[in-house]
Formats: sequence, C-alpha cells, structure tokens
Amino acid sequence: MIDVRTLRDNPDEIRDAQRRRGESDAVVDELVAADEHRRSAIASFEALRAEQKSLGKQVARASGDEKAALLARTKELSGQVKEADAAVRSAGEAFTALLAGVPNLASPEAPAGGEDDFEVLDVVGEPRDFAAEGFEPLDHLELGERLGAFDIERGAKVSGARFYFLTGVGAQLELALVQMAMDRATAWGFTPMIPPALVRPEAMEGTGFLGQAADDVYHLPKDDLYLVGTSEVPLAAYHSGEILDAESLPRRYAGFSPCYRREAGSYGKDTRGIFRVHWFDKVEMFVYTTPEDSYAMHEQLLAYEREWLDLLELPYRVIDVAAGDLGLSAIRKFDCEAWIPTQQKYRELSSASNCTQFQARRLSIRARDGEQVAPLATLNGTLMASTRTIIALLENHQQADGSVRVPAALQPYLGGRERLEPTT
Repeated sequence: MIDVRTLRDNPDEIRDAQRRRGESDAVVDELVAADEHRRSAIASFEALRAEQKSLGKQVARASGDEKAALLARTKELSGQVKEADAAVRSAGEAFTALLAGVPNLASPEAPAGGEDDFEVLDVVGEPRDFAAEGFEPLDHLELGERLGAFDIERGAKVSGARFYFLTGVGAQLELALVQMAMDRATAWGFTPMIPPALVRPEAMEGTGFLGQAADDVYHLPKDDLYLVGTSEVPLAAYHSGEILDAESLPRRYAGFSPCYRREAGSYGKDTRGIFRVHWFDKVEMFVYTTPEDSYAMHEQLLAYEREWLDLLELPYRVIDVAAGDLGLSAIRKFDCEAWIPTQQKYRELSSASNCTQFQARRLSIRARDGEQVAPLATLNGTLMASTRTIIALLENHQQADGSVRVPAALQPYLGGRERLEPTT
C-alpha cells in the first residue's frame, strides 16, 4: 500500500497520481479524514489509559471515602477504556481498508490515460511479407492442428471453453521453451523456483490481486485458497513477514508455475485457439531490491525480456503502459508485444513492472541496513508465457509447406530439430 507519510505530508502527489490513472481523487480527502479520525481515537484511548494507570497508583495509597470514590471512578473508567479501544480498532480497520484500495502512485513518466494511451518506445524487427513470399499465412489454430500440437475440441469437452490439450510437438515445444527460459534466467543470476499454485488470502491480498483483479481470480471456498494467475503471487509472499539483510539484495527468483485466470469480462474476445485461455504455464522473474535501485532493475528486467524475444527471432514492439492500465501495484509497466501475422497487430507477450514498496508494505517485507529497517521494493517480469509464445512462434516462423522453422537458440532444446513438420 502507499506510504502514510505521503498522505500526511503531500496529499497532492496522491491526487495527481489518481488523475493520471483516470480515477477519482476524492478518495484522498476520505483518507485524510479517516486518518485524522483514527489518530484522534488513539489519542483519546491513550489519555484514558494514562488516567487509568494514574488512578491505580492513587487507589493503592488512598483510604476511606477517597478510596471508594477512586474505585468508583476506576470502574467507570474501565468501561470507557474498553469503548475507546474498540473505537481505535474500528477506526484503524476503516482506514486500512480505505488505504488498501488506493493503487500505487503511478509514475509521472507513465503516460496518462487508459488502455489505448500507451507510448511506443521501440519497434524491433520487420513483420514478414507473406504475400511477397507467395502464400497466405495460417493462423496458429490451423497450424497447431496440422502439426498435431494441440487439441482444442477435447480440451473443451474435458474442461470447458478456453481449455486445451497440448499434444505431441506442442507439449515438446512448451517444455523446450520452459527449459530454455529457466536456463537463461539462471545465467542472468536468478534462482530457479517452482512455487505452489495455491495460496492463502493474505498472499493474494498482499500482492494486490483481490482488488481490481478480484473477478479474474479462482477461489476454493472450502479451503479458502486461491489459484494464482501468476507466480508473482507466491514469489512475492515468499519472504512475507521477514526482515532481509540489505547486503543480500537484490534477490532474484525465476518461478515456473501454472497460471489460472477466469478472464472475466472477456466474453467474445479471442475465442479462437489458445490466445486467451483459463490456464497456461509461465516463467516469471521476480526481484526484491531497494527502492533506490528498483528503477534501474526495472530497465534490466525489460532488457532480459527483449533478449529473450531476440533469441526467438520474433518481431516485437515495446510500449510504456498508460497509468490507467497499470493495475493496483505497479507505478510503471513496460509491455513487449509480438507481431501476430494473421491478426495484423502486436499482442502482449510479456511485461515488466516496478511495484516499489507497495507490495512489501502489505506483506511486511523489510530490509535492515545498519540500524535502519524499511520496506523494500518488488519487481516482476514475465519471461515466457507458454500459449502466447507458442502462437507467436508458429505464426511468425511458418513456411509455405506448412512446416514451422525452429529458431536457432531453441533447436538444442528440441533435440536439434530445425523444423516442426505437419502430421496431416
């Protein structure tokens, strides 16, 4: 959550950030009032407790009528202290709930506006001219069927819409991508992790996924556990409640996990194939560092993602996501979008977000530097999202004969195979 000191010392900074996100800044006045009410309740409670302690000492020294009067006041005061204590808890809970709903302060560098107001930072590679090559490109579903790479029909039969089976070369391709991604991350200094895909509510709440994204989350009420939509959640909660040594930073983890998303509100969108699905596998980079170093680390995560896409020989662009499309936790986010030939547009393949101290405050993750203890910063970046990466590879590297060329960097992970050949 945001820093309470910012609310007290510079509320206009929060107002400006809310406006950049396209959200109301009225919540700032509500927060200021709630904070004042909470602090007033605490002051009243502490005054009553101080009187209660003082009376206790006086009763011990008094006698007769004076003692009786003091005991009567003590009894009366006991009830008032209980009421004041309850008022403090109530005011604190109200303030915390209101504060938890306020998103991280969008960076002034992030473009203002909503989903369509992003800024293109770079374009890499040229989309292929299939017409000049003399053939019409197939979409990933047609390619996948010819390669025997996935089975959408039986996925729907077994699990419903937006599910699928990866079969044959499709399964091999995902495993190859996962191993290649983990090898790259390890070479960059990340510790490989396979985290749990089920987490407690505190982990979801702490990472900000029970706010704006709550409708997209799968919940198991009987166990009060959540299926994660990204391994960012368990990796962020990995050090929850801990104080880390500043000298151990940055701590870098690369998590491989299945990801589950309800895709609420996406009815009718990307229904063909495996682009927008309820389950996919992903390799996610996650970093704990100091707030001061988080900005350079954010750029470094983007550099890793770009290196990955270069290795896969994909045309892509990098965008600076607009403030209104950041989500609850990030102050700034870069997306890498690969060109999808049959859609004739760029689609998101990966993203890198700087969440500064927002998640760490909610999860109580701090760093000790000498005598100073303070919340640290967290960052996340997608390295490989299985289904969308497979789509981009199949469509961009398809050949006129229906085969698919395997990028050189990926070939060792597929037994040296240079092409994926059709089975039908």
